[in-house]
Parts: sequence; C-alpha cells; structure tokens
Amino acid sequence: MELNRREFLKASGFGVGGIFLLGALDPSVALARAPKELPLKKRIGEKSTICPYDASGCGFLVAAENGKVVNIEGDPDHPINRGGACAKGASMRQLSADNPWRLSKVLYRRPGGTDWEEKEWDWALDTIARRIKDTRDAAFIEKDSAGNIVNRTESIACLGGSALDNEECYLLVKLARALGLVYIEHHARI
Repeated sequence: MELNRREFLKASGFGVGGIFLLGALDPSVALARAPKELPLKKRIGEKSTICPYDASGCGFLVAAENGKVVNIEGDPDHPINRGGACAKGASMRQLSADNPWRLSKVLYRRPGGTDWEEKEWDWALDTIARRIKDTRDAAFIEKDSAGNIVNRTESIACLGGSALDNEECYLLVKLARALGLVYIEHHARI
C-alpha cells in the first residue's frame, strides 16, 4: 500500500490519538513520569546560583565551608540543565574569589614586549580610561556627509557578556551610548 502525504498524516493522527485514548482508559499506563519531590532544604553551606557563561540560565549548586568555595556542581532540581553542565559551566570553579590560580594582580605587556609587568590597579584603570578617551576624541564624528548631527565614534566597540546581570548591562549600554559608540553587541546573540 502506498500512502500519499494526506493519508500519512491521517494515519499518524489516528495512531497518536489511539495512544492517548489507551492511556485515558487504562490508568496503569503512564504517559509521563510524575515529577519528583523538590527538596525542602539544601545542605548547610550549599546555595543555588546561575551559570554566567552563555545566558541559558543553567542552575548550579555552590558548596562553601568556612567562607571558601569547596565545590560547584550542576543542580539536579533545576528545570533547564537538570544537573548537567557544559564545558564552560563545569569550569565555573575558576571564577570563585578563593581560586588559587585566579589572577589577583594587573599584568601588563608593553606593545612589542615579551615580558609581563605587574602594575597597580590605579595605573591600569587610569590607562584604560585615557586610551578610551583618546581613541574616541581622535575618531569622533560630529556630522555625517549630509550635514546631519550624529555625534558618534566608529572606532570603539562594546561587547557585553552573559555574566553581567540586567543592571550591569543597563549601565554598560548607557556608558557606551554616552561615549557615542555605534557598535554595541552581546556575545549571546553573536
């Protein structure tokens, strides 16, 4: 027997309807597993958090003892990842403040240099601010070719990240717009 598209869809609909009808008539047939009970209380020192990497919203459990992070693992009760973790989420331990391998000093390599130099935070922040200002001033466009006022710069771009919360993203975009940036993007959309 050869089925055309319409007959195939009809047969499929009847088949799926029959399965649901069988489930409604026979209560011993379960079509879906009942959700397990959510734990009312987590272990002491264990808190839930959200992965900051790709904006999927995966949940993690962070265990701390004496103010130090001792373990980070996927939250099995979280509806998005159900305890799983991608490669980035699995490496979230690197973000904790007490990670012994986390950089705590400013390292700077001069243009054309091969060695890293330790610098002070005040120097680094002042240098970054000065370079942004100099770049903006050197490439600032006040009017376009038609004489319209545009007040923008096309020599700096802003790339946000999913590790930022809504308030931080709001402030970052406000700063970028105040500087006249045109190229503003978020890495989760690229």
